[in-house]
Amino acid sequence: MAKRLFIGSLSYSVTQGQLEELFSQAGKVASCNLITDKFSGQSKGFAFVEMSTDEETNEAIKKFNNFELDGRRIVVNEARPKEDRRPDFRARSGNFSRSKRW
Repeated sequence: MAKRLFIGSLSYSVTQGQLEELFSQAGKVASCNLITDKFSGQSKGFAFVEMSTDEETNEAIKKFNNFELDGRRIVVNEARPKEDRRPDFRARSGNFSRSKRW
């Protein structure tokens, strides 16, 4: 099973199509997801790419980590698993400490 890649330090002008085209040089791109702001639609400067095989994933890391794209050196490494981010309702309740406030 292929691993997901984290692509960081992207220029805000880089498009998802550019990333797919670039990473297709290392093999078949299974998925590409450029992360954007949900209100403005502007890129947040990072993306996730999944290659078809582990060999292609390793090749992409070797080939494109520290690669210059659109005037910036990009960071390419294996993505960490998504953390469970359950809401912490105590932080929103205003009860930040155990001591009473008078």
